[in-house]
Amino acid sequence: MEDMKTLSLDLETYSDVDLGKCGVYHYAESPSFEVLLFGYAINAGEVHVIDLALGEKIPEEIINALTDDNITKWVFNALFERVCLSYWLRKHHPDKFSSYSIPEDTVGGYLDPSSWRCAMIWSAYMGLPLSLEGAGTVLKLGEQKLKEGKDLIRYFCIPCKPTKVNGGRTRNLPEHDMAKWSLFKKYNIRDVKVERAVKKRLESYPVPEFVWDEYHLDQEINDRGILLDMGVVKNAIIFDEKSKEELTATMKELTNVDNPNSVVQVKQWLSDNGVETDSLDKKNVAALLKTAPEDQRDVLLLRQQLAKSSVKKYQAMQNTVCLDGRARGMFQYYGASRSGRWAGRHIQLQNLPQNHIPDLEDARSLVKLGDYDAVKLIYEDVPDTLSQLIRTAFIPKPGYKFIVSDFSAIEARVLSFLAGEQWRLDVFESDGDIYCASASAMFRLPVEKHGVNSHLRQKGKIAELALGYGGSVGALKAMGALEMGLTEEDLQPLVDSWRASNSKITKLWWDVDRKVKEAVRLRMHTKTHGINFYYQKGMLFIELPSGRKLSYVKPKIGKNQFGGESVTYEGTGGTKKWERIESYGPKFVENIVQAISRDILAYAMKTLRHCFICGHVHDELIVECSMGVSLEVVCEQMGKTPPWMKGLALRADGYETMFYKKD
Repeated sequence: MEDMKTLSLDLETYSDVDLGKCGVYHYAESPSFEVLLFGYAINAGEVHVIDLALGEKIPEEIINALTDDNITKWVFNALFERVCLSYWLRKHHPDKFSSYSIPEDTVGGYLDPSSWRCAMIWSAYMGLPLSLEGAGTVLKLGEQKLKEGKDLIRYFCIPCKPTKVNGGRTRNLPEHDMAKWSLFKKYNIRDVKVERAVKKRLESYPVPEFVWDEYHLDQEINDRGILLDMGVVKNAIIFDEKSKEELTATMKELTNVDNPNSVVQVKQWLSDNGVETDSLDKKNVAALLKTAPEDQRDVLLLRQQLAKSSVKKYQAMQNTVCLDGRARGMFQYYGASRSGRWAGRHIQLQNLPQNHIPDLEDARSLVKLGDYDAVKLIYEDVPDTLSQLIRTAFIPKPGYKFIVSDFSAIEARVLSFLAGEQWRLDVFESDGDIYCASASAMFRLPVEKHGVNSHLRQKGKIAELALGYGGSVGALKAMGALEMGLTEEDLQPLVDSWRASNSKITKLWWDVDRKVKEAVRLRMHTKTHGINFYYQKGMLFIELPSGRKLSYVKPKIGKNQFGGESVTYEGTGGTKKWERIESYGPKFVENIVQAISRDILAYAMKTLRHCFICGHVHDELIVECSMGVSLEVVCEQMGKTPPWMKGLALRADGYETMFYKKD
């Protein structure tokens, strides 16, 4: 028999824990968890399925292969199989299980990810969908995922409702429908085949080794998890419930509305009382509060408090937390298809509310103590206080601290560096304030943060955030320019003066636009500003300085809404559907800058991989470390410029804390 080099895998499992809500780590540690079917293939051999539910046994050589670093395990969404098999091995073959890292680390319960490869990540790297079904469809594979799969999973893999017909049982076993069970085994085999077909189709576009290395580091961070202060979490959920009851009662008293949570009813009440509005979203309510009479203002303020959805995050924490108090699986590697940035999962660290309470620690202590009346008395707005405390539910383990370190203005630095916009690079070299410098370049006046013409800094800031990627008047409005006191008349001149003072960035947009079109139209290699563009077998590739490539599926030249030319490609659009997406120079520049910024973060993660990184958000790392670790050293290490971006001035700033927060 030939030597085993690769093992392709697919599991079907059962647990009474809701996978979608709780994530695989909590799902697989449930006492009810079991592996039902184990589909596998050795190298390019045929696919076998082992029916564990009906007592078949996995061959010893396959069990040994799971912990053999010389055998590559291939799975579509390998995190699921690797974590499930970690629990399964620990329970059924404890002598065969081995983990990685050092005893002080919290990854000890899981199989070492370094010999695991994920076909989903390969698919994402190529700009394809993150689902096996989606990837199979776009690649037009001969073998597709079986459509009945979802029904079979619903039948065998999750608890069922007890009814008279099913004799009051809460779970369907193979013997309850043997015809379905044999179809389920076919489904399991088909998944292994489809996953192999995806790999076969992508063979000529290998994923670089350093990207797999990043993936393994990402898996380690997901395995490590981040400790939750469950005292804060549980009380926050209780406080929220209590505050909602009180707010609803007050609202009913003021309005006589049956259901204060009903947008229709509240809009009707406002209308009857002389306040007309199309919507009760955050922006509209804030605008109405400025002009509404006092009685209606009170109702709008209550509505604002009722609409705070902070409790959802606390509930997500309660759902995902593992038995050791840590939440795991918070990060999706390559979750953002255009740039390859990480996406948040479950608790979604990527979009936590900011905190502005000056005495954060006191507020947090009161919630931890369960003193609702004190929180209400001191902070008045309970939902807002709970919302600001979400971050503080993340804590280091006993005897450790958090170091939170982030890059200063990373995207602005990368954009300026690529474009060669010298005056901006000088600002970064001298650790200046880019918003002041930008305002000063736009208005040709000195602007200092807390000094001369400081009122112009805000205009500089909003221009910086809105205009770097070709944004215009619409982008300024979306950033809230009008709410900040700018007038309609201010906006176009602001756009013009920003572009005039950043002529090299503007040139970068249109150089990239031209080179992308040339690459797609003439199917050739083009290059500008150190970035390579080329077309190959129905794909547009943009090669970044790091060596990573951005992939755009089936690009072609089309017409845009203004009658000009634009490049379109296939991808997951704003509606989460697979569709044609239109793009142009500044948008490609945004993808490139965000992708390079992401590569710089990944480089910093590798530099600091000997530390316990337990979380990261956009351009920030959260490190769990012993008390003696120096903040300066961590920031200095993080701020190292990668060798492939020589000359780029980076800077990382950080702080130490005993709970996570926005400093």
